[in-house]
Amino acid sequence: MNIADLRQEYMRAGLSEAQADVDPIRQFERWFADALSAKVSLPNAMTLATATEEGAPSARIVLLKGVERGAFLFFTNYLSRKGRELERRAAACLLFLWSDLERQVRVDGVVEKVTAAESDAYYASRPLGARLSAWASAQSEKVVSRDVLEKAMAQARARHGDNPPRPPHWGGYRVTPHEIEFWQGRSDRLHDRLRYRRSASSPENRWTIERLSP
Repeated sequence: MNIADLRQEYMRAGLSEAQADVDPIRQFERWFADALSAKVSLPNAMTLATATEEGAPSARIVLLKGVERGAFLFFTNYLSRKGRELERRAAACLLFLWSDLERQVRVDGVVEKVTAAESDAYYASRPLGARLSAWASAQSEKVVSRDVLEKAMAQARARHGDNPPRPPHWGGYRVTPHEIEFWQGRSDRLHDRLRYRRSASSPENRWTIERLSP
């Protein structure tokens, strides 16, 4: 197989300025609803891109857990690699790919931790195993073997039982966007790209929409 020969024509839909909502959060919610209706696998999966202290890019897949007050929420271990990078540089890029719909959404924004109460509430909603693993796993740190993880999980279960408290090193982040781009695949690679940017000159801090060349 020659990887360079793998090609696909994008023919499903288009995205015009007239179709797009004036608010990018509402536009995202509309597209997310489409992904749910289309039964896209893991529609809330997103690439989270951060940067190291030296400015090198760093990316991984995480799960979106909410869109509230104009911000995108996810939860993780604050001491993980991404947590350490966000502590040093509170900016991130999110990327959603819904290939079945030939769509992408890119979100650039500033990052802050959610409140302890918000983290507590989401942690309490997780399955028991996921809550215990937040105690058992020193995320991103070296581990000698799988057996070490299994023992740490057993110890967490013995210590905390069926009602573990939220670990202090685990919680949520809120990404508040200043730029959101919607990409819709089109034929002949003439894709539709609409970028929303906050207008600093607007007293209401409104969004402006720009079309980008594919």
